[in-house]
Amino acid sequence: MELKPLIAILAFAALPLLAMPAALAQSMTSPIAGPSETTPPPARHARRIVINPRPLLYRRCTDWYELQNRPSGQVLYPQMRCWWVRG
Repeated sequence: MELKPLIAILAFAALPLLAMPAALAQSMTSPIAGPSETTPPPARHARRIVINPRPLLYRRCTDWYELQNRPSGQVLYPQMRCWWVRG
């Protein structure tokens, strides 16, 4: 048997083994391949956020002193009451 036909048969048999890694690499980086699982689906419509600013509020306080009975006697004790007012 001559050497040229033997080399041709072996090369023809080894061709699929050499082409397989290239085909795998192409399928992984091909832009035609299906979308990957990590990419989110495109949004159907944009969401709109509406901000309604509330009127400004501030605290109004009144304070006074009050006599309280304690075990040691009467004590002048500070008192305070606060509330929120729109401004």
